[in-house]
Amino acid sequence: MNSKLIGTILLIMIAVAFVPGCLENDTQAEAAVEPVAESVVKPIAATWIDPEVSGNIVTIPVQAIEENVNTHFKVNTDTGEIAVMAYKLGDDIIVRSNVCPPCGSIGFSLDNGVLVCDSCRTRFDASTGEGIQGSCVAYPKENIPYTISDGNVVMGLDAIVAAHLETVQRG
Repeated sequence: MNSKLIGTILLIMIAVAFVPGCLENDTQAEAAVEPVAESVVKPIAATWIDPEVSGNIVTIPVQAIEENVNTHFKVNTDTGEIAVMAYKLGDDIIVRSNVCPPCGSIGFSLDNGVLVCDSCRTRFDASTGEGIQGSCVAYPKENIPYTISDGNVVMGLDAIVAAHLETVQRG
C-alpha cells in the first residue's frame, strides 16, 4: 500500500509542478496573438470632402487627405457631375477618377494598397489604377495630374474630365 500512496503523491506533485507552467504558457500565447490581431489594418472607406472650384482650377486641402487617408469629392462640369478620389498611399497622394462604370458605383475603399469598389467589390491596384480581380477590371481608374501649392492639391477641371472619360471607356 505504501507504494500506491507514494505513487499517488508523486503523481500529484508532478501535476502541481506542470499545470501552472502550462497555464502560464497559454497566457503568454494569448498575449502574443493579441498584438497581431490589433495590427490588422481594416479597409478605409472614403470620406466626402468639398473641393474649391475657380474657373478651370479645382483645389482640395492636403490636410483633408492626410487626416482621412481616403477621400472623394464631386465637381460639376459641362458633361455633368464627376466624382474624383484622392488618397494617401505611403508618402504619396494619388488622385483618380472615382467611377466604376458597369456597376455605377462612385465609391472605393482603400485596403492595404488596393482600391475596392464599394458596390461590386472589384479590386484595383491603388498605385496604378489597374484592375486586379472582379467583374469591372476592364475599367482601370485613370490618374489625374496635380500640383501642390500652399497646402492644396491643385488640378485642372479639363484633366478631371479627361480622366473620367478614359475611365468610363472599356480598357
